[in-house]
Amino acid sequence: MDVQNNFLMITSTDESPVNGQVGNYTQSKITRSDFPPDFAFGAATSAYQIEGGWNAGSKGLSNWDVFTQKQPGGISDGSNGCVAIDHYNMFREDVALMKKMGFNSYRFSIAWTRILPGGKLCTGVCKEGIQFYNDLIDALLAAGIEPYATIFHWDIPQCLEEEYGGFLSDQIVKDFCEFAEICFWEFGDRVKYWITLNEPWSYSVSGYAIGSFPPNRGKAPTTTGEAKKISILHRCVFRSHIARKYGDPGREPYIVAHNLILSHAYAVDIYRRKYQESQGGKIGMTNNIQWHEPLTDSQEDQDAATRGNDFMLGWFVEPLVTGDYPESMIKNVGKRLPKFTEKEEKLVKGSYDFLGINYYTSIYASNDPSKPTTESYLTDTQVLTSAERNKVPIGAKAGSDWLHIVPWGIYKLMLDMKERYNDPIIYITENGVDEENDKSVNCTQALSDDMRIHYHQEHLYNLKKAMDGKNGKDGVKVKGYFIWSLFDNFEWAAGYSVRFGIIYVDYNNGRYTRLPKRSAVWWRNFLSKKAETPLMKEAEKPEDRRKRLRGD
Repeated sequence: MDVQNNFLMITSTDESPVNGQVGNYTQSKITRSDFPPDFAFGAATSAYQIEGGWNAGSKGLSNWDVFTQKQPGGISDGSNGCVAIDHYNMFREDVALMKKMGFNSYRFSIAWTRILPGGKLCTGVCKEGIQFYNDLIDALLAAGIEPYATIFHWDIPQCLEEEYGGFLSDQIVKDFCEFAEICFWEFGDRVKYWITLNEPWSYSVSGYAIGSFPPNRGKAPTTTGEAKKISILHRCVFRSHIARKYGDPGREPYIVAHNLILSHAYAVDIYRRKYQESQGGKIGMTNNIQWHEPLTDSQEDQDAATRGNDFMLGWFVEPLVTGDYPESMIKNVGKRLPKFTEKEEKLVKGSYDFLGINYYTSIYASNDPSKPTTESYLTDTQVLTSAERNKVPIGAKAGSDWLHIVPWGIYKLMLDMKERYNDPIIYITENGVDEENDKSVNCTQALSDDMRIHYHQEHLYNLKKAMDGKNGKDGVKVKGYFIWSLFDNFEWAAGYSVRFGIIYVDYNNGRYTRLPKRSAVWWRNFLSKKAETPLMKEAEKPEDRRKRLRGD
């Protein structure tokens, strides 16, 4: 692949409006020099979504291998990640693209079954898998790019699911820690930033309450309110006709989450006792949050918004900060919420050097006064959610139903985290926007994504505002920002029906050709301190802004 020529092809048209997407903006600007010199600017991916090579080099089967190949209707377009975008064979070209754009960091995940095909240390370590990640890490460092490694990004060995139910069993803690320690041992001399878990909320809720992710346990919504809530949940592509396995959506999500938190805490303990001093790295957890904004000024809706944030972000962050779950969860879930032992509480509390945050969008929250008729995570919150207030969208809709463009949400989220969670060090480990994979458009049109450029501009502006502080107070300690995603890729239950990448991937030519979109060129210019295009503010009418951002 000729990376230089691909960039030149786009750069020649970089300054011209495309498809009427460029509107009238005020002249606020955001530049690379607005951020500290050591600020991490990077892109994020995950193993199953980009690697392919699903059975290469003695790799074992993951839950997603089985779910996508054997669960009819599980993926919206019937696709799978067996080849994905073939990063397994093209990682050197991909690293060259990152270097070309000027990213100083890259977040990737390590496939459990590529390292331990049988899920456990006793079944043997796969040398080919170790070599693949060694080669990737070495290529990144040679290009001047800092690796950020995620240990678990939802792809659990299928054999552990079948043996004891995966994260439904506390047996998983030992096996997870074995996998994590192999990663520390093999890669920790070069990887200095570790993320134990990616979005444990998504894994717990989508897999065990809704059933849209493997192991597709849970049940379909029984009320209109539940169905509406699911439709705008983070990364949810709800497939009502999927044959779900038996599950208990009022208990299993909490059990799974509890075992995920314990797996994290024990892995952090191993790292700190045996590796951190000699390797000099840092470790944390990445969580996702749709910022819940009160629908009205009423106290009931303000409390509902707080509960909504507690049941999404606080569920996993508050134990790390205080050693226990949020009070609202303890009250609403009651005896169904697992408890930490005294030993576990001490282990969990403080088990992070930084907090990773995946922020994409925000939603309105209001109090749900109705009494739940069934026990479910979805009803335990007692929160009604909506993407509209008085029929006005909270932000322009992107390609996915759950994603509206709400840059001010990241500002409010950062201030809230500083106040509630003891002023932690934060990395924005994912932030991005998608468009539908419209097969009717030509390549030139597909590469025109001004909407994505302005999405990142606005979020960077709001992030910088949070970092600068307010009313004389110190700002939020944000140390890095990773876009989702570097490439168009397999987007879980949505398959290839949406595109999140700043790099376009041609899925049809058999070569998975990478072509930089206009947003990739913008990022290259931004990171070389040349990006000074106007930042959007509220200068447009809402209807005009929505049309522009959607490309209407």
